[in-house]
Amino acid sequence: MSTKSQRIDPRVLRTRQLIRDAFIELLQELELEKITVNRIAERATINRVTFYLHYRDISDMIEQLADEMINEIHAILKEAPDPPEFNIEVLIKMLEHIEENSKFYKVLLASKRIPVFTERLMKLIADFMSSRINKLEESSTLKVQKDIAIWYGSSAIIGTIVFWLRNDLPYKPIYLAAQLSELLHIPEPESR
Repeated sequence: MSTKSQRIDPRVLRTRQLIRDAFIELLQELELEKITVNRIAERATINRVTFYLHYRDISDMIEQLADEMINEIHAILKEAPDPPEFNIEVLIKMLEHIEENSKFYKVLLASKRIPVFTERLMKLIADFMSSRINKLEESSTLKVQKDIAIWYGSSAIIGTIVFWLRNDLPYKPIYLAAQLSELLHIPEPESR
C-alpha cells in the first residue's frame, strides 16, 4: 500500500465504497445511461453533495473505478519476478483477486462490458505478456508474429475470465490458472 493511500481518511474510503457498491447494484438493474447521481446517492445512503465531493460526475466515477481496478491488478502483476514474467503464480493471484471482487468484475466485465474496464485490462495484460513474448522471440521459439501472439494471449485470458464470471466462477482460481497455463504454455516459476 502506498503512503498516499495510507493517509486517506477511513470515512472517505467508506463513502467511496458505498458509492461503488451502489453503482454496481444499479448496473445490475439498469442500463448505464439510466443511472443518475441521484439514484447512486439514494442507494448509497448519501446525499448528492457528498457524491460530488468525490467525483465530478458519473463519467469521472467510472474513470476512477477503472483506474482503481487497473492499479489493483497492476500491483499483483508487479509481484512477478524481474524481469516481469506471466507465470502461473501471478495468474493465480490475479484470479483470486477477481474472485474476491467477483460482483464488481461480473458487472463491469462480464455482463455490461463497459469498454473502459475491458480495454484497460486488455492493455495491462497485453503489456505484461509482451515481456514473455519478447523472451520467446529471442530464443527463436516464437513461430507467429509477435503482435498476433500478444493479441491472442491477452484476449484468451480476458475471454476466459469473462466466461468464468458469467458462469458464476465454477472453478477455483488455482485450477483455472493451471488450465490457462497449459493452454497458453505459461511457465511455472523457476525455483530460486
